[in-house]
Amino acid sequence: MSARRVAVTGLGMVSPVGTSAPASFQALLEGRSGLQLLEPAEAPHPLAVPAGVCADFDAGAALGKPRAATMDRYSQLGVAAALEAWRDAGLAEAPGEDRSQWGVAWGTGMGGALTFERGYREVYAAGRERLAPLTVVQAMNNACASHLAIQFGLGGSCATYSVACASAAMAIGEAFRRVRSGAAPVMLAGGSEAPLAYGVIRAWLALQVLAPGDAASAASAGKPFQRQRAGLVLAEGGAALVLEDWARAEQRGARIYAELAGFGESSDHANLVRPSRDGQARAVRAALADARLAPADLDYVNAHATGTREGDAVEIAALRAALGERLPQLHVSSTKSSLGHPLGAAGALEAAITVLALHTGDLPPTLGAAEALGLAQATGCRSASLKGVSWIRSSWSRATMAAPLVCLPRAPSASAWVWSTSMASSPVPSTVSVIINSISVKPPRPRRGSRLRFSWSTRPLLDSSCGPARRPAAPGPRRNPASRSIRRRRHPRLRRPPR
Repeated sequence: MSARRVAVTGLGMVSPVGTSAPASFQALLEGRSGLQLLEPAEAPHPLAVPAGVCADFDAGAALGKPRAATMDRYSQLGVAAALEAWRDAGLAEAPGEDRSQWGVAWGTGMGGALTFERGYREVYAAGRERLAPLTVVQAMNNACASHLAIQFGLGGSCATYSVACASAAMAIGEAFRRVRSGAAPVMLAGGSEAPLAYGVIRAWLALQVLAPGDAASAASAGKPFQRQRAGLVLAEGGAALVLEDWARAEQRGARIYAELAGFGESSDHANLVRPSRDGQARAVRAALADARLAPADLDYVNAHATGTREGDAVEIAALRAALGERLPQLHVSSTKSSLGHPLGAAGALEAAITVLALHTGDLPPTLGAAEALGLAQATGCRSASLKGVSWIRSSWSRATMAAPLVCLPRAPSASAWVWSTSMASSPVPSTVSVIINSISVKPPRPRRGSRLRFSWSTRPLLDSSCGPARRPAAPGPRRNPASRSIRRRRHPRLRRPPR
């Protein structure tokens, strides 16, 4: 099959700043924050952390109470976003079409985390022996994709991708490849996440990568690129894109937001949690090569930048390695300063945001980053064909696995890049420009005893070193002091018979 052009014809989004794609994008342009202090209900111990909560989302109103009751919240967010994208693409008005080759590609990192937690609480805390009959189908990671295939009658590929923070970006990339190859004329792609469960938050706190905050400072807890950044802010949300064969979209008179031009992915193949400049740079180069673009063709980068001490620094280093002298001329921003980090859904939300940036010419800001880094910031300025409502120049000299997508606007005059990275594998979607999403945590180093300690550094990770070398182990075999007494207490049947 010959390669085909891939058009983005529909967008949908539910985020902490809005319950639709236009509302969310407008809130980002206005510099609004969707972060707030979250205190999980029914928590066995007091807990309050900044989080990106979709407070205005009403699943019953958006989906109908009977349907919403069959879903975990991550599926509710995803299906609501997909319904908006489907209507936006004008596909809801043509129900009689043959959809046997149409498919869905969805990404999520945690899946039905809230359902799992509710089940564990009922079994272990309440002592119940029976759970709700739909517990399994609500909690499984492919639940959202299955709901979408059933809802829209999609008889082709129905796949779920779970590669940590790169999940949705990988889903979009694979959907893009299917449309470009001619295997599917239409693909519904995106991702959703609802990780704000008590146990999940406690697990992330144990990693020591969550940003601190209280009621007064929660709205500004996300600090991508800022010198005082202290960690990421967990968030929920969902976004969907309708990818369609360009010729088909033109034939039916569909509105085309942008062209998805290329996709690249890579693996660090070194460490589960340690950031890698080279892995990210390979994904960037692969996306540009796939789109047949050069760094000079890019105008805007929507960065993954989560606000961790090392992740942001490694990300900038990777961009510098892949884009070279073009990087200081690019506009760079991270919308996680407003939305928080929705983990596996990050690539979908940021891809949709980048498409809208290309379509409208307005660039979303990084809240507070310009003041923190002393970078240029402007309002109502123009760069190439993109109008920056609020942007920062990435002249900062410091910056994990990644995969980027490259997209072009309806009338090719600018390009944008979406980059999504994860701790295990990474993809990136991009529209006429490249966007990068990354989460990075420095790996733990053994200390005395059994505890692990995380050590943070703001220096660039441009080589393979990661802090001081480990303390050499003491010579000789290590034994458990209790093992000797255990061996002495043999079971009577195991004792040797007397001679």
